[in-house]
Amino acid sequence: MSESHVKEKSPAESHAEVIVRMFPSDANPAGNVFGGEILKHIDMVAGIVAQRHAQSNAVTVCMDSVNFLKPVFVGNVLSLNARINYVHNSSMEIEVSAEAEDIVTGIRTTTGTAFVTFVALDKNGKPLHVPKLSLKTDEDRVKFEEGKIRMEERLKNRKK
Repeated sequence: MSESHVKEKSPAESHAEVIVRMFPSDANPAGNVFGGEILKHIDMVAGIVAQRHAQSNAVTVCMDSVNFLKPVFVGNVLSLNARINYVHNSSMEIEVSAEAEDIVTGIRTTTGTAFVTFVALDKNGKPLHVPKLSLKTDEDRVKFEEGKIRMEERLKNRKK
Protein backbone atom coordinates (compact mmCIF):
# COMPACT_ATOMS: atom_id res chain seq x y z
CA MET A 1 0.00 0.00 0.00
CA SER A 2 1.38 3.40 -1.00
CA GLU A 3 2.01 6.06 1.63
CA SER A 4 0.25 9.42 1.71
CA HIS A 5 2.34 12.58 1.52
CA VAL A 6 0.24 14.50 4.08
CA LYS A 7 0.36 13.71 7.82
CA GLU A 8 -3.00 14.94 9.18
CA LYS A 9 -6.03 16.94 8.08
CA SER A 10 -9.09 18.10 9.98
CA PRO A 11 -12.62 17.20 8.82
CA ALA A 12 -13.24 20.91 8.14
CA GLU A 13 -10.43 20.94 5.54
CA SER A 14 -12.29 18.53 3.26
CA HIS A 15 -15.93 19.48 3.96
CA ALA A 16 -18.08 19.97 0.85
CA GLU A 17 -21.52 21.34 0.08
CA VAL A 18 -23.33 20.90 -3.22
CA ILE A 19 -26.55 22.66 -4.15
CA VAL A 20 -28.70 21.31 -7.00
CA ARG A 21 -32.09 22.36 -8.40
CA MET A 22 -34.49 19.44 -9.00
CA PHE A 23 -36.20 19.31 -12.42
CA PRO A 24 -39.02 17.21 -13.93
CA SER A 25 -36.44 14.89 -15.53
CA ASP A 26 -35.27 14.00 -11.98
CA ALA A 27 -38.71 12.83 -10.84
CA ASN A 28 -41.66 10.52 -11.32
CA PRO A 29 -44.99 11.78 -12.80
CA ALA A 30 -46.19 12.83 -9.32
CA GLY A 31 -43.20 15.18 -8.92
CA ASN A 32 -41.27 13.13 -6.35
CA VAL A 33 -37.54 13.11 -7.07
CA PHE A 34 -36.18 9.60 -7.69
CA GLY A 35 -34.16 8.10 -4.84
CA GLY A 36 -31.51 7.13 -7.38
CA GLU A 37 -31.13 10.76 -8.42
CA ILE A 38 -30.56 11.76 -4.80
CA LEU A 39 -28.10 8.86 -4.36
CA LYS A 40 -26.13 10.10 -7.38
CA HIS A 41 -25.71 13.51 -5.74
CA ILE A 42 -24.86 11.94 -2.36
CA ASP A 43 -22.13 9.86 -4.02
CA MET A 44 -20.78 12.88 -5.87
CA VAL A 45 -20.49 15.18 -2.83
CA ALA A 46 -19.04 12.37 -0.70
CA GLY A 47 -16.49 11.74 -3.45
CA ILE A 48 -15.41 15.38 -3.34
CA VAL A 49 -14.75 15.09 0.40
CA ALA A 50 -12.86 11.80 -0.01
CA GLN A 51 -10.67 13.15 -2.81
CA ARG A 52 -10.00 16.40 -0.94
CA HIS A 53 -8.89 14.43 2.11
CA ALA A 54 -6.80 11.86 0.25
CA GLN A 55 -5.57 14.24 -2.46
CA SER A 56 -5.86 11.32 -4.84
CA ASN A 57 -8.41 9.30 -6.73
CA ALA A 58 -11.01 7.73 -4.44
CA VAL A 59 -13.71 5.22 -5.30
CA THR A 60 -16.99 4.30 -3.63
CA VAL A 61 -16.85 1.02 -1.70
CA CYS A 62 -20.27 1.09 -0.09
CA MET A 63 -23.23 3.22 0.86
CA ASP A 64 -24.99 2.32 4.05
CA SER A 65 -27.47 3.75 6.47
CA VAL A 66 -29.10 5.61 3.58
CA ASN A 67 -32.30 7.09 4.93
CA PHE A 68 -34.89 8.92 2.86
CA LEU A 69 -36.69 10.81 5.61
CA LYS A 70 -38.94 13.14 3.57
CA PRO A 71 -39.66 13.50 -0.14
CA VAL A 72 -37.85 15.93 -2.42
CA PHE A 73 -40.04 17.55 -5.07
CA VAL A 74 -39.53 19.06 -8.51
CA GLY A 75 -38.52 22.69 -8.05
CA ASN A 76 -36.85 22.10 -4.68
CA VAL A 77 -33.25 23.08 -4.15
CA LEU A 78 -31.37 20.09 -2.75
CA SER A 79 -28.44 20.98 -0.47
CA LEU A 80 -26.01 18.20 0.38
CA ASN A 81 -23.48 18.67 3.17
CA ALA A 82 -20.69 16.15 3.51
CA ARG A 83 -17.94 15.64 6.08
CA ILE A 84 -15.35 12.98 6.75
CA ASN A 85 -15.89 11.19 10.06
CA TYR A 86 -13.33 8.39 10.12
CA VAL A 87 -10.25 7.12 8.29
CA HIS A 88 -8.62 3.70 8.40
CA ASN A 89 -5.53 3.01 6.30
CA SER A 90 -6.92 3.70 2.80
CA SER A 91 -10.63 3.90 3.61
CA MET A 92 -12.71 6.89 4.65
CA GLU A 93 -16.24 7.21 6.00
CA ILE A 94 -18.11 10.25 4.70
CA GLU A 95 -21.39 11.40 6.27
CA VAL A 96 -23.88 13.21 4.02
CA SER A 97 -26.95 15.16 5.07
CA ALA A 98 -29.54 16.19 2.47
CA GLU A 99 -31.91 19.13 2.86
CA ALA A 100 -34.64 20.29 0.46
CA GLU A 101 -35.68 23.92 0.24
CA ASP A 102 -38.96 25.12 -1.19
CA ILE A 103 -37.83 28.39 -2.73
CA VAL A 104 -41.31 29.92 -2.71
CA THR A 105 -41.98 29.36 1.00
CA GLY A 106 -38.36 29.29 2.19
CA ILE A 107 -39.10 26.13 4.15
CA ARG A 108 -36.09 23.82 4.54
CA THR A 109 -36.55 20.17 5.41
CA THR A 110 -33.96 17.52 6.21
CA THR A 111 -34.78 14.86 3.64
CA GLY A 112 -32.04 12.28 3.96
CA THR A 113 -28.81 11.03 5.47
CA ALA A 114 -26.17 8.54 4.38
CA PHE A 115 -22.76 7.12 5.20
CA VAL A 116 -20.51 6.44 2.21
CA THR A 117 -17.20 4.58 2.37
CA PHE A 118 -14.45 5.39 -0.11
CA VAL A 119 -11.00 3.92 -0.70
CA ALA A 120 -8.13 6.10 -1.91
CA LEU A 121 -6.15 4.78 -4.85
CA ASP A 122 -2.69 5.66 -6.13
CA LYS A 123 -1.80 6.21 -9.81
CA ASN A 124 -1.59 2.43 -10.31
CA GLY A 125 -5.03 1.76 -8.84
CA LYS A 126 -3.61 0.36 -5.61
CA PRO A 127 -4.88 1.36 -2.14
CA LEU A 128 -3.19 4.48 -0.81
CA HIS A 129 -2.76 5.37 2.87
CA VAL A 130 -4.82 8.46 3.60
CA PRO A 131 -3.91 11.26 6.00
CA LYS A 132 -4.96 10.76 9.60
CA LEU A 133 -7.75 12.92 10.94
CA SER A 134 -6.81 15.83 13.17
CA LEU A 135 -9.71 15.90 15.63
CA LYS A 136 -10.06 19.53 16.67
CA THR A 137 -13.57 19.66 18.15
CA ASP A 138 -15.71 17.53 20.44
CA GLU A 139 -17.98 16.84 17.46
CA ASP A 140 -14.96 15.61 15.45
CA ARG A 141 -13.99 13.23 18.28
CA VAL A 142 -17.53 11.88 18.75
CA LYS A 143 -18.06 11.36 15.01
CA PHE A 144 -14.65 9.66 14.73
CA GLU A 145 -15.53 7.15 17.48
CA GLU A 146 -18.98 6.50 15.98
CA GLY A 147 -17.38 6.08 12.54
CA LYS A 148 -14.82 3.64 13.94
CA ILE A 149 -17.63 1.46 15.34
CA ARG A 150 -19.48 1.52 11.99
CA MET A 151 -16.28 0.70 10.06
CA GLU A 152 -15.52 -2.25 12.34
CA GLU A 153 -19.08 -3.49 11.77
CA ARG A 154 -18.70 -3.13 7.98
CA LEU A 155 -15.44 -5.07 8.02
CA LYS A 156 -16.97 -7.79 10.20
CA ASN A 157 -19.98 -8.12 7.86
CA ARG A 158 -17.71 -8.25 4.79
CA LYS A 159 -15.98 -11.34 6.10
CA LYS A 160 -19.26 -13.28 6.46
